Amino acid sequence: MEFTKSLIKGKLVKRYKRFFTDIKVNKEIITAHCPNTGSMMGLLDQNNDAWISKNDDPKRKLKYTLEIIKVKKNLVGVNTHLANKIVAEGLKNNSFKEFNNLKNIQSEVFYNKETRFDFLVNKNNKKIFIEVKNVTLFRNNKISEFPDAPTSRGTKHIKTLIDASKKGFKSYVLFLVQIENMKYFKIAKDIDKDYYENYLMAKKSGVQFLAYKCKVDPKEIKIDKKIKIINE
Repeated sequence: MEFTKSLIKGKLVKRYKRFFTDIKVNKEIITAHCPNTGSMMGLLDQNNDAWISKNDDPKRKLKYTLEIIKVKKNLVGVNTHLANKIVAEGLKNNSFKEFNNLKNIQSEVFYNKETRFDFLVNKNNKKIFIEVKNVTLFRNNKISEFPDAPTSRGTKHIKTLIDASKKGFKSYVLFLVQIENMKYFKIAKDIDKDYYENYLMAKKSGVQFLAYKCKVDPKEIKIDKKIKIINE
């Protein structure tokens, strides 16, 4: 997924009220929208390099959006709103070994009245649900993790995917690792034990779990390659 306009580089000052970040660009402080509702653990040190995009839509209160932060020499894509766009492009371009040559790709599909999944695809006349989880946490230089905070919504999705598997659907959780240089992925069970336990239950029920890392660059973010899930 290419950025339509060149990103602006600055230094992170702070994040506050969840949706606001102050970025220092040259000598000016710019307030940018933070499109990430997670804790962003490990990403928010002052003076981290940061890249923001500009949007000239007159309806927007904040003209800038935080897109990328550099942490420990790794670029991290922090805009969770882009995750599904990156995956959709990857599905169309056969970037995933498990989902190549698809006949149909639908997004934001309701499974029941309460839950919808990110994608419903058709491969070999088999319907497959895919739920995407954006990954920005790493506490080790090579291991990415999810979640970065307790996630009742994520647990709900896993439980619903278990139900879908029992009803004959193939079901996947795709962890989209928007972090450079990662080799592995694992569930952060110390952060959310309930999510980890439901993850184990889902595996036994036939839900498949995949982790793919991205190539992150101020010009584009795209699927790079599959990485191993460890500590299962």
